[in-house]
Amino acid sequence: MSISETQSAFENIRLDRRGHVLHIELSRPERLNALSRATLLELNRAMDEAEGDANIRAIVISGAGRAFSSGFDLKDQAQEQPSGAEVWRRRLALSFNTTMRFWRCPKPTVAAVHGACLAGAFELALACDITIAAEGAIFGEPELKFGAGIVTMLLPWVTGPKQAKHTILCGLDNISAAEALRLGFVSQVVPAGTHVEAALRIAADIAAIDPELVMETKKAINRCYEIQGIETALKAAVDTDLLIESHGSPDKKEFMTMARQHGLKAALAWRDSRFNSE
Repeated sequence: MSISETQSAFENIRLDRRGHVLHIELSRPERLNALSRATLLELNRAMDEAEGDANIRAIVISGAGRAFSSGFDLKDQAQEQPSGAEVWRRRLALSFNTTMRFWRCPKPTVAAVHGACLAGAFELALACDITIAAEGAIFGEPELKFGAGIVTMLLPWVTGPKQAKHTILCGLDNISAAEALRLGFVSQVVPAGTHVEAALRIAADIAAIDPELVMETKKAINRCYEIQGIETALKAAVDTDLLIESHGSPDKKEFMTMARQHGLKAALAWRDSRFNSE
């Protein structure tokens, strides 16, 4: 069954095939494309189809509406109230493995980012081979500010240790596109509104090259990081996050209680009130 024939089976993403390029669009604009469990499962199905289709040679992912994505869905988490190591192990495995599919995919992956690109969504953009950012895009890892851990600890692998620690330990969530480019978080910054077309052009150029040559070369580049121990380090970081989430920090408990009782906006306001403005 072709991708166009299966579009009706997706509720949280949209698929558009342009020649040899598959464009995946996160499509929950009313929730800033928050990455719910259903969205993650749909992304895996789309990647299964893309990787299994020899006519697809490159993949672009973007977000509909005002943002790429605000990250993993905290509203759903507040409502579901997951607890216990086994529950969290399953949740984190889905989040981690979905993000890493874009890194491990044998075909090149390109993220087209605008608006907010935070937390789990930032990690997804980092996992892509190339990331195009629109002017006005905002990046960051705010998890520690509300007592959560980092699911996919890719940031130390794409920037220096000082900048990785500053971003993560301070929970920065307002890094501009220009600063993200300077720090190596993104590949290129383009005028607002042109990020998707720019990403599609890059993907189409890559797709014009012999696909076996592209896949083997991507594998060789990734192997450089594998030799340095990236997979071992990332899995150890997930284990750390499992300890954090299954134990439940006081900050996280307070944040989630606030979100359930007063809504996510009130919880975010409580979080931000605890820190000095920059």
